[in-house]
Amino acid sequence: MSNAGGTLDPNRLTIEQAAKVLSAAAKVRIPLEHIVADLESGAPRNADGTINLMHFAAWLVRGMGNHVD
Repeated sequence: MSNAGGTLDPNRLTIEQAAKVLSAAAKVRIPLEHIVADLESGAPRNADGTINLMHFAAWLVRGMGNHVD
């Protein structure tokens, strides 16, 4: 979540914040629905429902090896 200074805490992002950060990093829009689907598929989240960006990214990378083309 953001603090009074307007900065983001990468350990506690809302789904919306995570989508914005990941979209900026990838330079392509990451829809909220994709993040929600990942969370429903077992992506890690904090007890309060926020996302730890490092844990989420690690989960995504781990999953990359599971895709068959």
